[in-house]
Amino acid sequence: MEKWYEYLYYTENSAVNIERVDKVSGITGHETLDYTLRTLDVLESIGKELLEEEYLLIKTVLQWSEVAKGGTVKDRADWADKNYPLDIHNIASAEIYKDYTSEEGAAIYSNEVYILIRTHGMIGQCLRGEVPVSGNAELGILLENRSRESVTRILYILNECIITAVSVNLWNRVKTAVYELIDRLMDGDFRELPGCVRVRNLLPGLSEVPEELIRIFEEDYFPGFELWYFEAALSDFSGEQLIKILKDLSSEIRENYDADSISYISFKPLADSLYYDYEGRKHINIYKKRIIEKYLRDSSTENVSLNTSLLGGALLVDFKFSRVCEKLIDFCVEAERCGLLTFEKSITVLYDMFGFRRDEFDRLNNEAKYLATMNSSEKSTKNTIIEYVVGNRVVDVGSGGGVLLDLLEKRFPDKTIIGTDISENVIEVLNKKRIDEKHKWEVLRHNFADNSFVDAGHEKVDTVIFSSIMHEIYSYTETPQGRFNIEIVRKALRYAYDSLNPGGRLVIRDGVKTPIPMKDGKIDIKADTLRVTFKERSGLDFFRNYLQDFKGLPDIEDRRIEIDEAGLSVSGCVNYMREFLYTFTWGSESYSHEVQEQFGYFTVDEYREFLEGLGAVIIRADAFLEPGYPEHLRELVTLEPDIFPDSNCIIIAEKPL
Repeated sequence: MEKWYEYLYYTENSAVNIERVDKVSGITGHETLDYTLRTLDVLESIGKELLEEEYLLIKTVLQWSEVAKGGTVKDRADWADKNYPLDIHNIASAEIYKDYTSEEGAAIYSNEVYILIRTHGMIGQCLRGEVPVSGNAELGILLENRSRESVTRILYILNECIITAVSVNLWNRVKTAVYELIDRLMDGDFRELPGCVRVRNLLPGLSEVPEELIRIFEEDYFPGFELWYFEAALSDFSGEQLIKILKDLSSEIRENYDADSISYISFKPLADSLYYDYEGRKHINIYKKRIIEKYLRDSSTENVSLNTSLLGGALLVDFKFSRVCEKLIDFCVEAERCGLLTFEKSITVLYDMFGFRRDEFDRLNNEAKYLATMNSSEKSTKNTIIEYVVGNRVVDVGSGGGVLLDLLEKRFPDKTIIGTDISENVIEVLNKKRIDEKHKWEVLRHNFADNSFVDAGHEKVDTVIFSSIMHEIYSYTETPQGRFNIEIVRKALRYAYDSLNPGGRLVIRDGVKTPIPMKDGKIDIKADTLRVTFKERSGLDFFRNYLQDFKGLPDIEDRRIEIDEAGLSVSGCVNYMREFLYTFTWGSESYSHEVQEQFGYFTVDEYREFLEGLGAVIIRADAFLEPGYPEHLRELVTLEPDIFPDSNCIIIAEKPL
């Protein structure tokens, strides 16, 4: 067995770039060996144009370029004793190659191989903004003994092997830039990229790059430091948050280190610690991120701090959490995996206690999934309601994942489309989506429960759309009489109506309350009772939690709840059972939030009566059952009578000219 292969095969060290894996639990420890073998396979397939000695040169470089990521415990201890910077694998691998081959005999060691290992991957890292152009200066030494044509050919093929082994699509995207950079280096042109260009390469996912962020990079980091794993660790943070992190890191370096002793800043420890598996896929640990975000807002917090250490010229960067926070994070992750509803609620309570949630709408672990679900509108009646849009200025209230904004923009490209929300998470996601996808719609922070559009300083509009948002206004708004106060719905509708130009429309798509059946002036108990039988005991457990936690329907005193333990069934008045069913369909992940919401608050007739009282003309007012609910719920329950209550309504009200 060749020594390079032995180093990579017999190792317990895992040095995987977290960007390159789909799930953390899938890491085996052989990823580096597998990657190296892929590079050699690529070489075999594309290396036919090379001279034999060029082929052997590249082959040796590929074999040895990753060895610093491997080695037994004893090997790694020996390398550490020799001060090889193991976290900067190209430099350490070059020293390991030189050390081993020099011992074997001078004929084996090659200075060209040594240089190419030291600069292994640097072309790609330069294009990513991680290293300065001057980081490739050593390549010029190759021209002392080889023709430019030979060196260029070697670098072309070597970099194609390195990048294609990561991803064929990646190579196809960057190969032109790789060739251009190599040609430039062969011309002796080592001019650095402008700071703004390098920052954009470093953070391709950042929607807007603040000028202050560029200035900090230029003054404190470029071109003096190489920044390893920067995007892998910090791509989920905003520009303002990155400014705070980099400022604190600059202070840390000035106060505790000799900057001349640092050549590399590696964010790999942070990248490795920020991710875990959620539903079988790699997912950012949102519990850690919220605590870090709290620190970035208020650095006086004792819960978390920047944590750095110097190892062989590499400054390693991570965050250190207090013991209380470590235990809190562990609890949240395990509770989430357990899936018990009481734990879901506990997570929210605990994070509120420490002030870690962004706002009361922060769903923590499943926020991204929730917004993605909101965006899945193929079977939704959202496509239907845009048929009722009139005028030029259209407002989508509570825009959520932005699906309705996209539908409106596509259907009405010449109209002014405005999204509103009050959740910090939603505003941030929507603005990023707007910039990344180059949308023309805009997003404003506004709440119709507080004031009209005009009172908030905006022009009147022609259409106001409440798509599955009014029930949230009803459920979450605190009034002197508490939440679930129907007056807040009337207030929001009145403010929205006042925001309309004459001829404008309110378009409402939301939950609907079931009319209470009456007989001889009394509630028809038989007609107003619905029995639900669960197919699994977990459904009954879900209901027991719901019975304890749901605080809605304050106007219904007689809910007539009965539980048949042996039969796994429950019964109650239709409005209560309807609210339960359409919370149950969201599952345990969303329970801690959905249980706080009452989906139906007005019947269709109550909507009609109130809006006509404002002077509106009703264009449409009807209730219906959203198709997705019975499709999903029939796998979980049976009903008696076997009729699902209407879940939604569409109300179209026009302001007369």
